[in-house]
Amino acid sequence: MRYVLSFLPILLLSTTAIAQEKWDLRSCVDYALAHNISIKQSDVQAKISQIQYKENKLSQYPNASLSGNGAYNSGRNQDPTTYALITQSYISSALQLQSSANIFNWYSKQNTIIASRWQAEADKASVDKLKNDIVLSIANAYLQILLTKAQKNIAQLQLQLSEAQLSNTKKLVAAGSLPELNAAELEAQDATDTANYINAKGNVDQSILTLKAYMNLDAATPFDIDSPPAEQIPIESLAELQPEDVYNQAIANLPQQRVNEFKLKAAQKNADAAKAAMYPTIAAFIDLASGYNNQAVQLTGISPTPVLIGNVSGSGDDVFGTELIPQYGKTAFFDQWNQNFRQSVGLSLTVPIFSGWSLHGAWEQSKLNTRNLELQRDADNQTLKQNIYQAYNAAVVALEKFNASKKTVEESQRTYDFSKKRYDVGMIGTFELITNQNNLFTAKLQYVQDQFDYVFKMKVLEFYKGQGLKL
Repeated sequence: MRYVLSFLPILLLSTTAIAQEKWDLRSCVDYALAHNISIKQSDVQAKISQIQYKENKLSQYPNASLSGNGAYNSGRNQDPTTYALITQSYISSALQLQSSANIFNWYSKQNTIIASRWQAEADKASVDKLKNDIVLSIANAYLQILLTKAQKNIAQLQLQLSEAQLSNTKKLVAAGSLPELNAAELEAQDATDTANYINAKGNVDQSILTLKAYMNLDAATPFDIDSPPAEQIPIESLAELQPEDVYNQAIANLPQQRVNEFKLKAAQKNADAAKAAMYPTIAAFIDLASGYNNQAVQLTGISPTPVLIGNVSGSGDDVFGTELIPQYGKTAFFDQWNQNFRQSVGLSLTVPIFSGWSLHGAWEQSKLNTRNLELQRDADNQTLKQNIYQAYNAAVVALEKFNASKKTVEESQRTYDFSKKRYDVGMIGTFELITNQNNLFTAKLQYVQDQFDYVFKMKVLEFYKGQGLKL
């Protein structure tokens, strides 16, 4: 994988086994990359492209094929050994070895090989892009769990505070120091805080299920994550994440940009190959073959045979002579293979003359495909730049909101502390105390939300640099 995933320890005490009690971000990412089905499918496609590249690369070498046959023949046909027309039943067999190789085709083959190599690189980079997307989604889900856990803790503390106040107020009401209205108001507040706590716990469970889905982890598997304080998550300064610098690094490092460049290079070579296909091709060939016919005969010898020539005049005696009669026999199998062995070596020239404009059309389409990929590259780069500038602006706004919510919590805490002291001496009523308490609760919830929102937006900026995530 050509991109870098950097993860700083988050109190790294956990292991990566499914049965572990705590998962850190590295464990979640490693598990997702190993089990995500979409990544597996993309990896299969990359392997297919690699096989196609290997196939194209080896196609530049001479090909060879060996063929053979055996048959029973009858009726009028051609003798496979003498090529004479015969009317005879016989058994035949043949064996043929053929080989050919392109000598020159205007680099069509070479351009096809290079195009398939760039396509293989593009599919490989597509796997990296998908992995990047999964990692970013997991990081977002991981931070969401941290956020919901922090909100749950705040809700729990709020509930504990309300329960303590209610218990103390009931004692004072029983002693006659406070009216029953105070206890009733606190009981209503306690019910509200209980509902808030239950809702917060549900949000934690839901965010955990979301992370499990990204990891392709069974929803029923026991699961919990390490929960470091948000303050311990390392964040680069905005000065190191200026949008123009981030964009320049993103162009060089992000897989999507590599995918576009590789696909464009492949399309350019495919266009060159399509153009070369319109020109003549010179090839060399060799053909070796032999055959057998079980009815084939050959001269096996000459036999002298006495023959009557005539009578001797006046004596009546017969006169005999000798005639040389040729003797024939079946030709042996291997003798026929040797006798019928033939060879053919030569050159061939193929000149495309008319193909219904298909070759020229393929070239024109390949040029348009190249132009389309150029436009897609430019559009993706433009979108990337817009996203980076928007992410930077969002990070600046998130930082300002985070600082503002921090001050809100500080002021709400001071207000609540003063109101608590005044309530304890009977200077204010329960309603005013509950109002200040709820204001503090709301301020704390907003604070942790703004804090994690700021952290995630900064992580997105870091991610655009193509250097992975640091948590």
